[in-house]
Amino acid sequence: MSKEQVEAVEATEEAVVEATEEAVVEAAEEAVEVKEEVKLEGKMGEFVDWIETITVLELSQLVKALEVRLGVSAAAPVAVAAAGTGGGDGAEEVAEQTAFDVVLTVVGGQKIQVIKELRVITSLGLKEAKDLVDSAPKSVKNGVTKEEAETIKAQLEGVGATVEIK
Repeated sequence: MSKEQVEAVEATEEAVVEATEEAVVEAAEEAVEVKEEVKLEGKMGEFVDWIETITVLELSQLVKALEVRLGVSAAAPVAVAAAGTGGGDGAEEVAEQTAFDVVLTVVGGQKIQVIKELRVITSLGLKEAKDLVDSAPKSVKNGVTKEEAETIKAQLEGVGATVEIK
């Protein structure tokens, strides 16, 4: 190749490199423009600004507190499915139970007192309460809160019965 041909090839290479660099820069600028920024005003904007200033640990604690207070879970459905297929390493998070069943397991020596308490707790009639006591172990109440289940358990154990909360 002659000197003129080499110079022409080098000039062409430089032009291609410049054109490629310009195309890359333009594509990057377009990508940045595609990213839409959500405009938040007032307290929501302040809240997002505040979140940006806290540490990851503080953010994690905030998420947990909101989950507990609002009764929701921030876990993604994919994470739940992945946890179910894990190798059984014990690191899987168990969902917190919110509804409990109160089960009368053993009546004890004061059957009549247990029947009376059951009638107060469940609003059952005398025959229904007696049948429930006679068929122990039997569920007394289903789907109650933990506090209500503990109260029922304390009432029945106070008259000699044995109760489980499931």
